[in-house]
Amino acid sequence: MTETANRAPAGEARQGQGDRPARQGAPAGERRQGGPAGGDRRPGGQGRPDGGQRHGGRGKKKFYYRKRKFCKFKAEKIDYIDFKDVELLRSFTPERGKIAPRRQTGTSAKFQRMLATAIKRARHIALLPYTTD
Repeated sequence: MTETANRAPAGEARQGQGDRPARQGAPAGERRQGGPAGGDRRPGGQGRPDGGQRHGGRGKKKFYYRKRKFCKFKAEKIDYIDFKDVELLRSFTPERGKIAPRRQTGTSAKFQRMLATAIKRARHIALLPYTTD
């Protein structure tokens, strides 16, 4: 008896699933204006009240010059990373104890693998700590 009470009358087809009511809004097939392809929602362009400009309309955007990253091991022509060289390994582990990623240090993929292995070996024989605590 409860199932027939929740159903819509025979003439009305209900949209949606389960006991959820039908969605309100634009009819099927119509799209709302706005977004990159449609019209702007706010006057002034690009949806910004200041006319579409960021940074208060200062003009040209200033570029930040970033120092180019390079592989320290290739530059110093190091062939093998020794796990007993604790000072070298410490420069690639922050004070928290994690291994620094390539994007931060600029180390090449080959030497990053060797570096990770050397740090893990040094941790295993207690030359480097696993963590600070």
